[in-house]
This record gives sequence, C-alpha cells and structure tokens, in this order.
Amino acid sequence: MSFSSEVKEELSRPSSMGRHCRLAETAAIISLCGKIIITENDRYCVKIQTENLPVARKYFTLLRKAFNIKAEVAVRKNREICSCSVVVRKDREARRLLKETCLLATDGSIHECMSLIHNHLLKQNCCRRAFLRGAFLAAGSVSDPEKSYHFEIVCQSQKKAEQLQKLLIQYQIDAKTILRKRYHVVYVKEGSQIVELLGLMGAHVSLMRFENVRIVKEMRNSVNRKVNCETANLNKTVSAAVRQMEDIRYIEQRKGLQELSEGLEEIARLRLEHPDASLKELGDMLSPQVGKSGVNHRLRKLSLIAEQLRKGEEE
Repeated sequence: MSFSSEVKEELSRPSSMGRHCRLAETAAIISLCGKIIITENDRYCVKIQTENLPVARKYFTLLRKAFNIKAEVAVRKNREICSCSVVVRKDREARRLLKETCLLATDGSIHECMSLIHNHLLKQNCCRRAFLRGAFLAAGSVSDPEKSYHFEIVCQSQKKAEQLQKLLIQYQIDAKTILRKRYHVVYVKEGSQIVELLGLMGAHVSLMRFENVRIVKEMRNSVNRKVNCETANLNKTVSAAVRQMEDIRYIEQRKGLQELSEGLEEIARLRLEHPDASLKELGDMLSPQVGKSGVNHRLRKLSLIAEQLRKGEEE
C-alpha cells in the first residue's frame, strides 16, 4: 500500500464530528469526484466514482449519518484496477443532498462554490478542515516522504483550484497551481507544510510517520553537508601543504634554507618535517609559539621567495 493510500485509509475511519463538518466533507467529495446527472424529466441523480475503496466507504457512511440516505454501491474490477461507484438515485434525496451541501441553487442550477466568502459551509474552522479532508480523499495524493515531498489535489476547473488554493493560504500553506493536461492541480512541495496539512486533515498517525522520515532525512543531509565541507577543507589544506613543500624544496635546491631569515628557516624545516600538520599545529611547535596568521604570513613569504627564484631562472 502506498503512503497516499495509507493516509486515505486513516482519514476514512469513523470519527466523531458534528453534522456541519459532515456536510462540508460531503460537499468536497461530490465537488471533486462527483457527477450530477439531470434527466430529461428534470430528475436528479448524484454519483461518485473512485478507485479507492476507503473513500467510497467514507462517502457512503457520510450519506447515511448526515442525510439518512442509503446509497447504491457497485464495485467493478477490470484486471488489477478496482473501481467503486456510490449512487443516490432518488430525485428527492439527490436534491436534498445537493441543497444541503450548497451545490444546488434555488433556481435548480448546479452551483459549485468553494469560496470562503460565499459558502456558509466553510465559515467554521472545523468545517474548513473537514472540507480539506474530503477534497484530499476525493482527488488528492501525497508522495512517500522517503522519496520526495509532494502533496496535490486535482481539480477539474481553474476556478475550483483557485478557491481551494485560497482556502489553503488561510492556513499559511504556500499552495501553488499548475495546469496538467486538462486538469488544474493545487500542490504543496514544502515538507513542513505537508506535515501541517496532514494535521489539519486529522491524519495524525501518517503525520508522525512523515515527520519521522523528514527528521531522519534532514539529519542525514546535515551530516552529509558537514562531511562534504570537512572533506573540502581537508583537500584544500593538503593542496596548500603540497604547494608549500614544493616551494620550500625549490628554495633549498636553489639557495639553501640556511640563507633564509631565522623565522623563515624554522617554519620551512618544520613544514618539511610535518607535512600533515595544520597551521595551528605548526605555530605551536615554534619557539616562541606563533598564531595561525603568523604561520600563514611566513609560508606566504616562502612562496613569494620561490616565485622570485623561478622568475630569475626563466630570465
């Protein structure tokens, strides 16, 4: 089972919530994966179809508990794909369902509004969270945190995507939208914000799993960065020491170290004797001891002398 399926399985379990929250969750499911059929004689039928059985089970339970509607359920299996449909066929029940979920206007037209301003189902915080839960169950997915951080909800229209994006922004979630084929996708890429979303929807077990994976990955990345930084510094130190020793040996061959000043001769011989020593370690070996900047100054002088000797040889 994928991580996304595990989240939906958790969200589909029975929970204690008020009828107003059940209405909001039902509205989201119908709006994002439902189909409203109006016959020639003006009779209504509401149908949802999903490949996720926990989603169908949750929707069926919402219809029974919030509306006292017993819907028809049909399951079809085509090779490895299992599709489940939940249908409310009775005109009176379908109309009542659509009216109470704010999907049917007074003139009988379909009015799908997910706006915080115009949809009274989304006035309370608990109902907004229930709506997000229903939207994710209907058309959402979240990637396995072991692989990447990606949360998305697929909408059939740009207007729905924009209204859902505004709803997420109310919770300081930096949601973005993108057109993928003929669908408008609302997505979140930031790991900490996906954790926030899982909490808002009530997927607390999945949240803990996601957070644990995220913490381990961040620790691993932090360790890798430190190791890479230390390796780069070590390589830099080794390269510098090799150049210094080459310069000192060249000076020794061309004029002899004894021709140098006392301070330069001392640091030159110490570098030849201790090729792996750091600047601090070399400074501690001097008498009197010298700091890193002082050691670096002397070694730079030696490099300058070697450079001048090479130029003189070329001329």
